[in-house]
Amino acid sequence: MDSKEKEKQQYQEYIEDITPKHNLPKNMAKAFLIGGIICTMGQGILYAGDKLGLEKDIGASWCSLILILLSIVLTGFNLFAPIAKFGGAGALVPITGFANGVASPAIEYKKEGQVFGIGCKIFTIAGPVVLYGIFTSWVLGLIYWICKLFNWM
Repeated sequence: MDSKEKEKQQYQEYIEDITPKHNLPKNMAKAFLIGGIICTMGQGILYAGDKLGLEKDIGASWCSLILILLSIVLTGFNLFAPIAKFGGAGALVPITGFANGVASPAIEYKKEGQVFGIGCKIFTIAGPVVLYGIFTSWVLGLIYWICKLFNWM
């Protein structure tokens, strides 16, 4: 075996050693657990709002606000990252993950000032999501309008 092949084999072994091993069923179970806890908390908030006599849409708004607030507070105390690391998509997919995505850059870049730190960096993660959502809704609205124009719907 020449030196190039030996280097290549050593490199492949090195890559194999440092590459994290994933257990898909275990990761899915963790995501299900964390996502289930978040959803159960949300359902509990909705139930409490119902018991307090709030209308469904007002209770749902309070539920969203409380989950967002909780996510931002956990992000501020650096507790959301370990939860997200453990639960993966279970923590990142719901509204809590989006709130974390907005709050994290704001907290990280606050030392650069209100405008150039927080103002510019707050949407580094969430900005593309918001832009894609707005653009997609515009395209779908245009398609809907064209379909209505030609009586295809």
